[in-house]
Amino acid sequence: MPRPRSEKARQSVLDAMRAAVSASGYEAVTIEGLAEVAGVSKQTIYRWWPSKAAILGEALLEGELPAVELPMTDDLGADLRALFTVQDDREGVALARALIAVTATDPELGARLNERLAAPIRGWTAKRLSMGVASGEVRAGIDAAVVADQLIALGSYSALLGKPLGREKAGALSELILQGIAEWRSSRRPPR
Repeated sequence: MPRPRSEKARQSVLDAMRAAVSASGYEAVTIEGLAEVAGVSKQTIYRWWPSKAAILGEALLEGELPAVELPMTDDLGADLRALFTVQDDREGVALARALIAVTATDPELGARLNERLAAPIRGWTAKRLSMGVASGEVRAGIDAAVVADQLIALGSYSALLGKPLGREKAGALSELILQGIAEWRSSRRPPR
């Protein structure tokens, strides 16, 4: 029968993961480094977690999420481009890839992570689209949850590829999204 986890040791490993990611980025994190900082053996870590991505997932579920400033101006196109930029740094891509790996191997943890990490983007999308409807930029009846899922999916796909979208592609995607949700004026043809 496996030994039960020591809660103190578990918290030390999770704290070490959060500190290491903040200080050096996810790609620089090693099991050896986590073990040293947490004061546990590598074997203890490997017994409790299948990968460093699993440790990261648990650390993010239980700890404070990194503060991310989501754009909220009167220009929806600029806000979308800025949102893609927030999701697009190399460290963010590395973190997203790790979380995708966790989700693929542990669907329950993945669902909980998705709920927690996607919530800010879902909330931002609902608020920003509501502002767009009020200003006439966005047609009424747009499902904010569907749009949010698409924004998250675009970031996830970029992470799966292992590379940021880049400024040009972020601009093109923002324009495509704007065309799909725009209020149709009589001078414009509605979509077919």
